[in-house]
Amino acid sequence: MIAETTLKALQALFPEPPPSETDTDVSDVTEEIAQEDKKSPPKEAPRPNGVVERDYSVHGYHIDAQVDPDQLLEAVDILDKAEFFIETITGVDWIKENQFEVIYDFSRYDFDLCRVVIRTRVSRDEPVVPTITDIYAGANWHERETHDFFGIKFDGHPHLVPLLLPEDADFHPLRKDFKA
Repeated sequence: MIAETTLKALQALFPEPPPSETDTDVSDVTEEIAQEDKKSPPKEAPRPNGVVERDYSVHGYHIDAQVDPDQLLEAVDILDKAEFFIETITGVDWIKENQFEVIYDFSRYDFDLCRVVIRTRVSRDEPVVPTITDIYAGANWHERETHDFFGIKFDGHPHLVPLLLPEDADFHPLRKDFKA
């Protein structure tokens, strides 16, 4: 029930209809092709923005939304109003695409279990996304940790200083081009 309401609210962010559950999952196809031809798996393009309903038993979440950085606060506000809590924020370095992906995990498990993933991508050259700390104060240290490890800046963050790394650290150890 909460999943359907949240899905509809997130879909309202996008003018075109999202892919349906019956559409082929790109990652499933890529995996099948890679198993057939281990020598040269096809290169897949980043997923287009939109909302996809997922099978929880396969993916571990119910709703997966890919948004532009300028849509992030609106998507997060939808989840806040639906009384979701934030679990974590992390990054992924897509070095070949010259992008970072910031991934936000939200949950609600009062009467209906519902897990939602919000993703946004930014250029590695200018890795800036808006902070969500005005909506979720608990995101503060998640954003600081992601900044430490990936160098992604959270615009408007109230105290974006190192959380785990030394204060004078000029490196980001989870970037794929980091050399120890």
